[in-house]
Amino acid sequence: MDLIPVPQVAVPDGDGRRLVLGPEPVLDAGPGTEGVARWLRRELGSATGWSLPPAAPGARADVRLRIDPEGAGGPGPESYALTVGAEGAELTGASPAGLFWAAQTLRQLLGPDAYRKAPLPGRTWSLPYIGIADGPRFGWRGLMLDVARHFMPKDGVLRYIDLLAAHKLNVLHLHLTDDQGWRVEIKRYPKLTGVGGWRARSRWGHRSSPLWNETPHGGFYTQDDIREIVAYAAERHVRVVPEIDVPGHSQAAIAAYPELGNTDVVDTAALEVWDDWGINENVLAPTEAVLRFYEGVFEELLELFPAEVSPFVHVGGDECPKTQWKASGVAQARISELGVDGEDGLQSWFIRHFDGWLAARGRRLIGWDEILEGGLAPGAAVSSWRGYAGGIAAAEAGHDVVMCPEQQVYLDHRQAGGGDEPMPIGYVRTLEDVYRFEPVPPKLSEEAAAHVLGAQANLWTEVMEDQSRVDYQAFPRLAAFAEVVWSRLPVPEERDHAEFEARMAVHYRRLDALGVGYRPPGGPLPWQRRPGVLGRPIEGAPPNV
Repeated sequence: MDLIPVPQVAVPDGDGRRLVLGPEPVLDAGPGTEGVARWLRRELGSATGWSLPPAAPGARADVRLRIDPEGAGGPGPESYALTVGAEGAELTGASPAGLFWAAQTLRQLLGPDAYRKAPLPGRTWSLPYIGIADGPRFGWRGLMLDVARHFMPKDGVLRYIDLLAAHKLNVLHLHLTDDQGWRVEIKRYPKLTGVGGWRARSRWGHRSSPLWNETPHGGFYTQDDIREIVAYAAERHVRVVPEIDVPGHSQAAIAAYPELGNTDVVDTAALEVWDDWGINENVLAPTEAVLRFYEGVFEELLELFPAEVSPFVHVGGDECPKTQWKASGVAQARISELGVDGEDGLQSWFIRHFDGWLAARGRRLIGWDEILEGGLAPGAAVSSWRGYAGGIAAAEAGHDVVMCPEQQVYLDHRQAGGGDEPMPIGYVRTLEDVYRFEPVPPKLSEEAAAHVLGAQANLWTEVMEDQSRVDYQAFPRLAAFAEVVWSRLPVPEERDHAEFEARMAVHYRRLDALGVGYRPPGGPLPWQRRPGVLGRPIEGAPPNV
């Protein structure tokens, strides 16, 4: 079979029989399946021309949808069973989410042309006789998309939600704020987007590059845009986790409201939205006024991301330099007043405040593994990005963890060595490398391993100026990642990458039909390269490697 991600159990018919679907198949949608039926009619209808009308009373339907926790493919709410035989195709989900993943599998079985937006002439449609029982390994199967460094318009975000759903990924982590831009409308603080949403220019390439793109860059999502994104994702059983970065990565906010910065050591009124990449020294001041300001931000954010859709709120907490706090009389007085352990304790105080504030409103804080510094907030979960160590420490201490180690699943990192990769960044991480990623470190105890919620791939966009560059970095590696977090694969050294590549041969055709500008197996196409634009230097390597 060429299914991606590979199901737990798939038993094809040994005789190669197929169910031929006529020009107007009928659909029997049982109770609770209305959302999946609507999705099938819209998506398959576009590609095939079918309207999938309801079956007449007592008549046999070609496709049947059912919700039945006992009849699905395994334990867990996202499990499903799919059978195709002479009597038609039956899809059974333990929940609407499980049924939706069954529908995604059905679409794959129909072939790559089922992903097109309009029917191609002369196409006929059939399904192989098969029995599938399936369900995910992890409940958190995500992609972090950085829309702060380079803004992705709303339609692009909706497109990525569809791409996640097609790969049975169920979390979109939106990195909404950073030094280089603030991307979500906050009505009580209009300058966050009016000023903070735009920068005068952008570094072209890595921060070592001498080149600049002098075109102003920016954009933001209105609150109704966010509501639309969240609703669109929910219909596809994708949770959207918002990230508002504190107390570092905050120059865009400080440029909009200078009083947020350390005004006793920096002329914050002179700051603009940052046009460069890297770690920025301009961090939030540790004052009660700043806490009240961000409480106002989070109050509006919680209304946009309802708890039943997104219980987690990401607060960043990473890469917060302490230089300004060390020089600031205000910060030092705050350290003394709070009795915390220096500047690290001050950062921990910041995170603990919002952990309690969010918990009081029925939400859970999650942050990058730097939130471990100075003591982990009691209810916080950790996104472990600096390798596995932070995640291991957090899990062993009883905290939930999402594994996203830079060395394995940062998709902004280059896909091959050599000079053709566009603006090459970081480690070489091939399709096979990602396929051999293991979210649960073997050294974890069984009790700690239960705290690994899952994993996500992270896509930082400093050197991704548009959708085509995002596509190139994400795919095909995101397909390998999706299989790792969905399927119950053997240990990494026993995984059959050659067999996965064989299935990818068909999956590339699905991506073609979806219009995804992926990296071809043979290397970048001429228009995908960025000759002469520097990436991140590596010691002992040529300057653009």
